[in-house]
Amino acid sequence: MGKLSFLFSFLLFSLIVAGKHGTQRNVGSKMIGGGKGRIGAIVDCSSRIGKEQSLAMRMAIESFNSNDQNFSLVVTDSKSNPYQAALAAEDLISRQRVQVLIGPQTWEAVFVVAKVGNKNQIPILALANDMPKWATERLDFVIQASPSQLNQMKAIAAIIGSWDWHLVNVIYEEGDFSTVDIFPYLEHALKDVGAEISEFVGLPHFDSNLLSTELERLRRGPSRVFVVHMSFKLALHLFQTAKDMEMLGKGYVWITTDSFTSLAHSMNAPTSSSLQGVIGVKRYFPEINPLFHNFYIQFCRRFRLEHSDEYNHEPSIFAVQAYDATRTAAMAMSETRETGHHLLESIKLTDFQGLGGKVQFKDRKLAPAHTFQIVNVVGRSYRDLGFWSDELGFARELGGSSSANLSMKDLGQVFWPGGSTDTPRGWAVPTDANELRIGVPTSPMFKQYVNVEGDQTGNNLSFNGLAIDLFKATLDHLHFPLPHEFFAYNGTYDDLVKKIYLKEFDAAVGDIAIVSTRYEHAEFTHPYTEAGLVMIVPTTKNRSNRALFFTKPFTVTLWIIIAVVNVYNGFVVWFIERNHGPEPEGSMFNHAGTILYSSFTTLFSLHGNRLHSNLSRMTMMVWLFVALVITQIYTANLTSMLTIQKLEPTISDIETLHRMNAFVGYGRGSFVKGYLEQVLHFPTETIRNYSTHEGLADALRNQEIAATFLEVPFAKLFLARYCREFKIAGPTYKVGGFGFAFPRGSLLLPYIDEALLKVSETGKYRELEDSMIANVKCEEGEGKDRITSLSPNSFFFLFLLSAGVSTIALALYSFNARNSNLQRNNVWRLMVAVVRHWGINRTRFLRLRRDESRTILNNMGIQV
Repeated sequence: MGKLSFLFSFLLFSLIVAGKHGTQRNVGSKMIGGGKGRIGAIVDCSSRIGKEQSLAMRMAIESFNSNDQNFSLVVTDSKSNPYQAALAAEDLISRQRVQVLIGPQTWEAVFVVAKVGNKNQIPILALANDMPKWATERLDFVIQASPSQLNQMKAIAAIIGSWDWHLVNVIYEEGDFSTVDIFPYLEHALKDVGAEISEFVGLPHFDSNLLSTELERLRRGPSRVFVVHMSFKLALHLFQTAKDMEMLGKGYVWITTDSFTSLAHSMNAPTSSSLQGVIGVKRYFPEINPLFHNFYIQFCRRFRLEHSDEYNHEPSIFAVQAYDATRTAAMAMSETRETGHHLLESIKLTDFQGLGGKVQFKDRKLAPAHTFQIVNVVGRSYRDLGFWSDELGFARELGGSSSANLSMKDLGQVFWPGGSTDTPRGWAVPTDANELRIGVPTSPMFKQYVNVEGDQTGNNLSFNGLAIDLFKATLDHLHFPLPHEFFAYNGTYDDLVKKIYLKEFDAAVGDIAIVSTRYEHAEFTHPYTEAGLVMIVPTTKNRSNRALFFTKPFTVTLWIIIAVVNVYNGFVVWFIERNHGPEPEGSMFNHAGTILYSSFTTLFSLHGNRLHSNLSRMTMMVWLFVALVITQIYTANLTSMLTIQKLEPTISDIETLHRMNAFVGYGRGSFVKGYLEQVLHFPTETIRNYSTHEGLADALRNQEIAATFLEVPFAKLFLARYCREFKIAGPTYKVGGFGFAFPRGSLLLPYIDEALLKVSETGKYRELEDSMIANVKCEEGEGKDRITSLSPNSFFFLFLLSAGVSTIALALYSFNARNSNLQRNNVWRLMVAVVRHWGINRTRFLRLRRDESRTILNNMGIQV
């Protein structure tokens, strides 16, 4: 503000001098047209903008006078000097007697001209961009005849957000009053896309030494995205210097605002070639209007004749606005013969369709522009990439068929500085930058994650562990080198994160938990470990029913079913084979004992030839198969119960801990205490901290605490070491995992996250974690076996098969036995009859033989 006050004082002093001597100075005025009304114009005739404005204004007066009007235009050269513009205003008002002033182009000149206009009550149609808020309060006769360009800042922010750039340098021209309102608007728009301004650099006119110094300072900084908001001549000088410093090469991004881009068509081929890859935003006006078409043809022809030294003869938005402003003044003057306030009110009521669109004022300002063109300097010229508007965002074409796009990427291929088609990342680590100072905690609970060792003197530190190895693997996946150095830090983890905020460290690596309170001082990568908090409790040893341990493989119901099926199968075999063995004697008890004994001896006997019936053999075959399967399963289950211990927790949930009012533990330096108090509602006096895992284990063994709470990564290591003594109980509570800490807004963070994701996808992290856990040996301990007994469901089909076959055999035997009884009765009768008949015949035969023998003996003289 000191510079601004000095400028105002200097300009006011200049006006006093101009008031005394203005009539004696030659300000280079020339008049066009008749004398019914006079319109004054102040332009910089040496600039391309001034040349276009001068011709456009003359064409507007000529066109208006062709309808039986008689207005004159007096054009004065300000020579790009606010002091000269003030003298020109005094001359136009006092000597030329103009009723309206148009111009100048810059707000520095507008301010001093408006002072003269206010004093003489002469309306001023300012062609400068974005009237400051204070201008409408102090300068009653100023009307902004160019639309506000604040929305242009939203277009620039949209470009930056499309490519995920997060840090921007803004280079502007000192003394430009419009930046007072424009830059806050830009900052707000950038925040909406997750970006911020790193440096504001104001450059004076053609101070080459300062320009080079500032560019060198920016080159050493991290940001490679530059937004240029300055006049055309100064911007060309900037780009030429930047090119000499190799800042227009690969990796850089240059975005220009309308004040430069709208004149990009006027650049010659050598100039264009030095600006390769620059992205420009410029105001849009419809070129399909028939009125503009006629204007375009005449303008090109006349501009070529008057300014043959210019490279391009097409009109820009500056010519269009000058034409519309001149027409506005002429129309207002034709409707009233009054001057001063009356003429001002007539101008404020203007409403017509101009070359650049609707001309209508509100609060002495044209409606703001909502649509901008996006161009890309390529080769000897530039090409149109598309448009940006409030309604559509980015679009290749404007019209009813256009579709809304939120990203500039949808406009097609962009050629960046250095001729590259690869999108610049927007930042870089300068080659002469200091190495990153990375803090590493020296007192972790598990040294498998972070281990800092040194020699006897405490020097020559070495850093290792999973977190260190993972960070190094992550850096290997970056596309650029990242010099760094590890520094040991012996303090709490919260203090370590605060050191990043205090800029004592550039990052922190280790087993650092990601919690919301630490986000006040740093940002974190995505968690590289599993997130969660678990409760670990001791296990118990079950010594009950050891005498009956052999029954544990099967449930009681299964044992009963086995006995029933066994007895049933034995009965069936005995019943079928009963006729082939000795008949049992004695009471029914003796009969039952005989049946059971027979069934078991038959089952465990391998002498199949003892069975006489095929039915009993079939029953025995199925029975032996079922018995073999059950025996093998029983043996396997009993063996696993005797050799494998499955731990049983002593406490199953935190409600039990609350009822017991038990003590609980956590690791030193951890955020867990706050979680236990605020979320799980443990009283502070029941919470104890321990610095080592050995201390936690001893506290659990000695019942100093009933449970301990550890983050999941620590719990894996703890249980790997004490696998037979402790166990996780209850649910997993959702908390952040471990991550690497970086400063808030760090440009490195997105790339570290991407590289860390690649490490996880390649399986490197899983390999490191598995190796770490595998190297932890489980200490001996005792636990309670959890016996898993098999139920009848496991053998349902076998029992059904055995019982079914036995039942079928019994049924067949019974059926056959009934038929056999009937047949046996018939055969017996037949046999009895045959025996009886055979007995009678045998008696007769014996008698005949006896008689014959006696006869023979008698004949031989032997007496019988």
